[in-house]
Amino acid sequence: MPLFLNLNLNIMNIFEALRQEHEIQRELVDKLTKTHGDTEERKKIFEQLKHELKIHADAEERHFYVPLMKKDLTQGKARHSVAEHHEMDELIEKLEDTEMDASNWLKLAKELAHIVIHHLDEEEHEVFQMAGKALTDKQKISLAEDYNKEIRKTR
Repeated sequence: MPLFLNLNLNIMNIFEALRQEHEIQRELVDKLTKTHGDTEERKKIFEQLKHELKIHADAEERHFYVPLMKKDLTQGKARHSVAEHHEMDELIEKLEDTEMDASNWLKLAKELAHIVIHHLDEEEHEVFQMAGKALTDKQKISLAEDYNKEIRKTR
């Protein structure tokens, strides 16, 4: 029988924390692109997606990308990812300025979905790999704690 008990069973690293939030975003963009016209459902999903993207981008930039920008190995990828956040913001503004029942609203929503999915996939398959080499295990856990704390506070 072991003489110690591992009390760290629920500790999450930054990659797990971000993936968890990415799944919420994937689900919301999928739901949004399946909506039609100026409906309450579309409005509700769009508002949820905007909120999730904003709190995620704010927390991710602060607790993931800022530390990565300080490392030569990950600086370029981090800057690229932050630029993609701005692309998403611009598309959200276009969607807000377009009537929900306009013919191009769904086209813009699908463009946003494409950018979001591309960003999440690129982050998970490229950025995470490089960040895994640049960050220590302690940093990965500490960043996750800070990120999750901010998400809980703003959700």
